[in-house]
Amino acid sequence: MKAMLLTKLGPLGRNSEPLALVDLPRPEPRDGEILLRVRACGVCHTELDEIEGRTPPPRLPVVPGHEVVGVVERRGAGATRHALGARVGVGWIHRSSGADDENLSDAFQATGRDTDGGYAEFMIADERYAYPIPQQFTDLEAAPLLCAGGVGYRALRLCGIANGDTLGLTGFGGSAHLVLQLARHLYPDSEVYVFARSAAARAFALELGAAWSGGTDARPPRAPHAIVDTTPAWKPVLAALRCLRPGGRLVINAIRKEDGDRRLMADIDYDAQLWREKELKTVANVTARDLREFLPLAAAAGIRANVQSYALGDANKALRELKAGNVRGAKVLHISS
Repeated sequence: MKAMLLTKLGPLGRNSEPLALVDLPRPEPRDGEILLRVRACGVCHTELDEIEGRTPPPRLPVVPGHEVVGVVERRGAGATRHALGARVGVGWIHRSSGADDENLSDAFQATGRDTDGGYAEFMIADERYAYPIPQQFTDLEAAPLLCAGGVGYRALRLCGIANGDTLGLTGFGGSAHLVLQLARHLYPDSEVYVFARSAAARAFALELGAAWSGGTDARPPRAPHAIVDTTPAWKPVLAALRCLRPGGRLVINAIRKEDGDRRLMADIDYDAQLWREKELKTVANVTARDLREFLPLAAAAGIRANVQSYALGDANKALRELKAGNVRGAKVLHISS
């Protein structure tokens, strides 16, 4: 089978080719596992964190990719949850404890990091962590829902807001453009404000129904009850904390933060950015519950991922463009039909 293989870690530059297109043996499912013929796989910022060593794979080489849509090709012994030919999705959580807090468990294993992922024609999945894909979504549309959407749903739940409360989103890429649509469905009387560096991203947010959009440091019409940060940088964290109303909550929706502007955190102003019972919470991966709940909810809400598709062999190009910030919605590898 064809696969994009990561063999070494390092910074991703303008001309970097971190992945190699290779031929690998087709994997065989073991007890409780299914073999998927991969149709599409999203390209996520967490792949950059893997490649650049912020959340390194425990072994190399490895096939990355954790926003996977495929059909069940074969079933291992005892695997009965999904019929042959069923279309399912797999997210960042490959396997864990099965407890409510399985995203915090030492047993947590990540798809495309701890095990081979979806940048390939075939992939093995634990049947307990594969989820039916609602028919409303094409393969390309469904792929970002498996991580950008699922972890965005978790972040929104952790905000603890009610209908009518004001929500902020800082950064407007693959996850935030889905969270905006979900928030408008769940909280129809809530205004959503979007903070983004790019004028194009700010305009896109308004197209999708944001009540206001501005730069990272801009002040919105009202102080939000909660803000979800989906960026890889630290500056938006400081800006968001300054914008929050007293008692507000900032939820950081990122597996890792990059080091480029970390020094800015030394200038945090307790009075302006933390005092008056402001809260800061982080999202640690997703659970099976998040994806089980989110996928049918996304269908009911009419959520649509804005996607840019690439061939499997163009995965390096997609990653470089993601690193450069050339994002409108989500990037997805189209692998088979």
